[in-house]
Amino acid sequence: MDAADVGLRYLTTSARIRRAVDERMSGTGVSLARTKILQVLVRLGPVKQTRLATELGMAARSITQAVEAMERDGLVRRSSDSADKRAKVVSATKEGVQALAAGEESGSEILRSIFERLSPAQLKALDDVLDALG
Repeated sequence: MDAADVGLRYLTTSARIRRAVDERMSGTGVSLARTKILQVLVRLGPVKQTRLATELGMAARSITQAVEAMERDGLVRRSSDSADKRAKVVSATKEGVQALAAGEESGSEILRSIFERLSPAQLKALDDVLDALG
């Protein structure tokens, strides 16, 4: 088995775990993608959509679509920037903060159930490997 084979296996496993986490979190009303948006908003407070896109490494159009859907669902609020009326400022609502907490807990539960299959030594070895790759 060479490095490319292991890399492909890692990507496949990672995608499977990501899907499982996203499915579990979506059951609480927030997907993994929405959770990431809410985490930035809670950490930074109200921000311009352009900054939100930059923080998440997303295209402006993608963040606009995501924020519009989240606004319809009551998770975020958009308002005009006082300095630039064309710009939109996004903030998490109370409902968004509550949904974030539920989503994070649900995500943590599924990750614990997946990774608790590993022994402490295996977890440490995986952590070391991820450090080396990171």
